[in-house]
Amino acid sequence: MKLALFAALAGSAAAFAPSQVAQTSRTALSADLSQELGAQAPLGFFDPLGCVADGDKDNFDRLRWVELKHGRIAMLAVVGYLVTDAGLRFPGAEDIPSGFAALDSLPGMVWAQMIATWGMMEAANQDQYKAPWGMNQNSLDESPAEFMGDFRNGAFDFGWDKFSPEAKMRKRAIELNNGRAAQMGILGIMVHEKMGNLDAILPGH
Repeated sequence: MKLALFAALAGSAAAFAPSQVAQTSRTALSADLSQELGAQAPLGFFDPLGCVADGDKDNFDRLRWVELKHGRIAMLAVVGYLVTDAGLRFPGAEDIPSGFAALDSLPGMVWAQMIATWGMMEAANQDQYKAPWGMNQNSLDESPAEFMGDFRNGAFDFGWDKFSPEAKMRKRAIELNNGRAAQMGILGIMVHEKMGNLDAILPGH
């Protein structure tokens, strides 16, 4: 859990602005990253560790994808924590506690199911864009995705193609900000649980 949290924070700290919606020709080096989506008030373009100081667009796109992915995971983590803390459980899991205590209470079959689910999710989404770890054989021009993290897979669109370019950029910025807030949120929940004062941030706990 600590390793996953560290990876999430490290991946997001260096990339606070994502790739463009339209895939256009561009140089891999010396790109003006300060104009990318996600560079917004109050911090603007934020790269305190200098991870993309050289303007390498390919490296920036990889870090942007890492931040987006970790943000999505963190949003699920916050919702999952709040739901289980409220006492909601799947049938048969009524005796499993919430928070860190659940890690020692999960049966081996549940761990196996979770790992299998994660693996299937990763495999199903690899063909949508050039994967950050080089596992995708499709070229960028052949991909149906508009940006890294576009996992529609031709199944669910939710009217995305009807949005204007400005609306798409605005919605992607909203997702990024929600993901950033969720990463800080799940960190705060975990820290307060370990400190034993979770009731300070979860009223009625």
